[in-house]
Amino acid sequence: MKKKIRYGKKLTNKFIRRIFLWTSIYTFIFIILWLLCRSICSNVIWYEGDFFYHILRNIGYSFTTLLIIWLIGFSIIVIICLYKTLSYVDSIVDASALLISDKEEDIVLPEDLLDVEKRMNQIKKQARKNLKLAQENEQRKNDLIVYLAHDIKTPLTSMIGYLSLLNEVNDMPLKQREKYINIALEKSYRLEDLINELFDISRFNAETIILSKEELNLTMMLEQIVDDFYPILKENNKEIIIKSDDKIIIYADSDKIARVFGNIIKNAINYSINNDKIEIEVKKDNENVIVKVKNKGTKIPEEKLKRIFEKFYRVDSSRTSKTGGSGLGLAIAKEIVELHNGKIIATSDDFETVFEVVLPLYNK
Repeated sequence: MKKKIRYGKKLTNKFIRRIFLWTSIYTFIFIILWLLCRSICSNVIWYEGDFFYHILRNIGYSFTTLLIIWLIGFSIIVIICLYKTLSYVDSIVDASALLISDKEEDIVLPEDLLDVEKRMNQIKKQARKNLKLAQENEQRKNDLIVYLAHDIKTPLTSMIGYLSLLNEVNDMPLKQREKYINIALEKSYRLEDLINELFDISRFNAETIILSKEELNLTMMLEQIVDDFYPILKENNKEIIIKSDDKIIIYADSDKIARVFGNIIKNAINYSINNDKIEIEVKKDNENVIVKVKNKGTKIPEEKLKRIFEKFYRVDSSRTSKTGGSGLGLAIAKEIVELHNGKIIATSDDFETVFEVVLPLYNK
């Protein structure tokens, strides 16, 4: 709205300046002609009853006639200037249709509308960029749905196979029965993960994140999240170490912040090397708390690191990868952190990958 008002004022100012300029020129010429008429009437010998003499005399000595003639000229100037200004409005209206055009050609407006032209071209470029990004996200989402649907069949087929064996073979040895039950249970957990990812994809675009803030013991929350990952850590012989000087209290949405660090820690577990330690470092200053989640693993290439927080983007693009999720975890984490007026960044080198989350201590 502010842009519209600003450009509207510019057009109005140009309209007023143009009228003032042409009125000044017209008035100056009018005065010269008026003086010329008076001079001709005074210095030229006329025959009595001469038609032109009476005309010039009326122009030179009648104030009413002078005013009428001046007003007629002024009205013509206003109409011409108004017509030109309205033609600018027509140009803007016509150009607005090009904002949603598929053509890449730039919008061209009259020279007086150079600022408007630049702004409209910026809007058009941004709109095309957003459209392209939306199309890419939609394509990635559709691909992921197909991949996940295909992946769901794998654990489901295994579950049906092992459960069928358990149902058909009544005298199966106890040890073998336990093995098949454990495999079926493992596949059911994998199936649950895949179904949850499908739910994440389907509701992400429709979800509006609303914060419900409260005082939150961040250190205790991180310890609880780490405890939740204990079975996975034990299975891969990994360990998480939390380094925090003291109890840190922030004002935030506990469920949403837990989801942020849950996604980051899960990502660190999935992509860190086995038999190693994941480090969570928590520090604070006068205004912010800084949480760094560090893990050793394969370096994330720079081009992938730039896109790691995009929707539906996965560093591991293999659709059969156990670590390849829906690509929404980090995108959702970024959105939640930014809603808390914080920021999240990722860095990676040959030695380690670090996710850094900065949150304000007081953000009511």
